[in-house]
Amino acid sequence: MNIVTDTTLPSPCWLLEESLLLKNLEQIQHIKTQTGAKVLLALKGYALWKSFDILKPYLDGCCASGLHEAKLAAEMFTKEVHTYSPAFKEDEIKEIAALSHHLVFNSPAQLKRFETQVKNINPNLSLGLRVNPEYSEAPKEIYNPCALHSRLGTTLENFDEALLKKIDGLHFHALCEQDSSALESVLQNFEEKFGKYIPKMKWINFGGGHHITKKGYDVEKLIKLIKTFKNKYNVEVYLEPGEAIGWETGTLITTVLDIVHNGIDIAILDSSAEAHMPDTIIMPYQAEVRGAAKAGEKVYTYRLAGNTCLAGDIMGDYSFDTPLQIGDKIIFEDQMHYTMVKATTFNGIKLPSIAIKRVDGTIEILRQFEYEDFKGRLS
Repeated sequence: MNIVTDTTLPSPCWLLEESLLLKNLEQIQHIKTQTGAKVLLALKGYALWKSFDILKPYLDGCCASGLHEAKLAAEMFTKEVHTYSPAFKEDEIKEIAALSHHLVFNSPAQLKRFETQVKNINPNLSLGLRVNPEYSEAPKEIYNPCALHSRLGTTLENFDEALLKKIDGLHFHALCEQDSSALESVLQNFEEKFGKYIPKMKWINFGGGHHITKKGYDVEKLIKLIKTFKNKYNVEVYLEPGEAIGWETGTLITTVLDIVHNGIDIAILDSSAEAHMPDTIIMPYQAEVRGAAKAGEKVYTYRLAGNTCLAGDIMGDYSFDTPLQIGDKIIFEDQMHYTMVKATTFNGIKLPSIAIKRVDGTIEILRQFEYEDFKGRLS
């Protein structure tokens, strides 16, 4: 076990705080207790498996997006495994079926193609179909699973009632870091389109995007929605939050390597928006920096930029009370979800180390990445 202090942490480094993670999990537990719903960890958003021992007492399992996530869930979480993919591959479906408890297909064609095969492998496997309620309030089109011409889920027009005798449940996903009021609207559309089929199901999966642990989230509305739905249809309800588990539970700690001037002061860091926090470019959004404000609000304004050759590798413009110096630490808040799972070694840049700050204040290095990690991804 590699124990360090705040001042001896490697840089860059993701630092998970156990106490903050537990706070989120206690909120999840409250919802489970009040509703009887089951909550799964969405590995696509948070897959720090060395923290799974913290999560397991509070969650019912994991939802996976394919073979590798299903294997990780089965090996390291050891509870329920629910697997969904836009399309399953012939050479992977057998192993996925053996690992999974629920297997959700994206289209009637894939369900018909693999249903007999997967049930022969795992007779206890519960099959489902993802449906598209054709309604979403997602803030960005890139994250809208119900957008026009979306490939995700089966619309009512393409639903085949002959499949009802083959499936136990329906799955929908239409949220992106949203409140329970958005879920309420999605549920209305889901019930309008697919309500006649729900009584034939054993379970309904409400998907992810539930921003349960964000300040201001209407938890009581969520509880009411779930309880009303369960009582109305007598089905098991699943939620698959990803960002809600890791929300505001840790940081990315970086170091200023150089400061250059070209119309504005630019601080070059030992990290990368492109490689280490890609959602700041894709979404896009500007991550909060500890002790900083928006450009111009404080005395000294800097553009924070990554250490790759990509011209657009920029975290954003921030202002500080005092001038930045080479060697200063820049701490990006809320960097646990959709960071590690998306990080790359683009341009040969080193992946951040991963550490956890325990409840007692002890900091443990979980992983450090070296040249061999970069080389091993190539051939």
